Amino acid sequence: MLNSKFRTLYIGTYTRHESYVDGHAEGIYVYQFDPKNGKLRHQSTMTGVVNPSFVTVEPRGKFLYAVNELTREEEVSGTVSAFAIDPVTGDLAFLNKQLTGGLSPAYVSTDQKGRYAFVANYITGNVAAFPLQKDGELLPASDHDQHYGSGPDPRQDGPHAHSILPDPSSQFLLSADLGADLILMYGFDSQKGNFLPHDPPFISVPAGSGPRHMTFHPHGNFLYVVTECASTILVFAYDGSLGQAQHIQTISTLPDDFTAFSAGADIHFLPNADGRILYASNRGHDSIAIFAVNAETGRLTLVGHEPTQGKEPRNFALDPTGKYLLAANQNSDSVVVFRINPENGALTPTGESYQIPSPVCLQFAPH
Repeated sequence: MLNSKFRTLYIGTYTRHESYVDGHAEGIYVYQFDPKNGKLRHQSTMTGVVNPSFVTVEPRGKFLYAVNELTREEEVSGTVSAFAIDPVTGDLAFLNKQLTGGLSPAYVSTDQKGRYAFVANYITGNVAAFPLQKDGELLPASDHDQHYGSGPDPRQDGPHAHSILPDPSSQFLLSADLGADLILMYGFDSQKGNFLPHDPPFISVPAGSGPRHMTFHPHGNFLYVVTECASTILVFAYDGSLGQAQHIQTISTLPDDFTAFSAGADIHFLPNADGRILYASNRGHDSIAIFAVNAETGRLTLVGHEPTQGKEPRNFALDPTGKYLLAANQNSDSVVVFRINPENGALTPTGESYQIPSPVCLQFAPH
């Protein structure tokens, strides 16, 4: 039986070669994490799934959803897969999958009640909503929406939806489109599963930014967006009653003297810290940027950078106790553990590093 003091960690990966990654993993890796010492122990591997690059666990912790990042034109559409989580071991059991209606699905989230899953298709630049059955299975998509637009960066040749998530009020959905330099805004009909028009329909960001991932302040009144092309964080004051955002700050995720190529990737708040500390990952600089957050204004101040001891930290995760940060170094096949200073968010390597092929997404299960 699983020790109840451990936390289950799910690791999404690339399982095959694509134009942008030499994936060679076996599927979704299940690990047990010990918050006493920051050590990981391999529990199991869910094989037979192609490119389960991004994964999420719904709020009750009963089911996991993974995109299957299919990118080849002959495949027509990517898929999203559902898995049941064993309450004792944390192991996964495949339930079913559905077409996402676009190529290269890169992100999946669920609403706060676990009634819907939302997927962003990167190559084709569209998003989809999927009703969830009580047994965790996915029904076919209840709605799709196609994005439009492009930007000045070569990566912005057309719309490229990179994430979609509900806001804290559960009234609105936001989708960051890297190619269009937009954050699309939607209402959502939870009875029919339909995207609803919103006024305004989008938030514009500076040209060439390439918005990628988003997170809300724990208090719900600020929105933070990490950009891939510009390697910045965009800060917005957010009104959850109206679903409206006002830009208040842009700050770089890189040191002032760094001039080589880098791309912003992931963004998360430190748990159990009342929104005082925010982290973002840099691919190229291969670091975690650490920011102090002003709770009243929402503005960020750079605290420093910590090398991830590997290449291409596409994603990272913070253990729910707020004691450790785990960085997934996609191109050097490692997950590295750092201890967190609770006062200022500074990171110190613990010496724990785990060889895991093509790690992309780290997701802790709710306790």
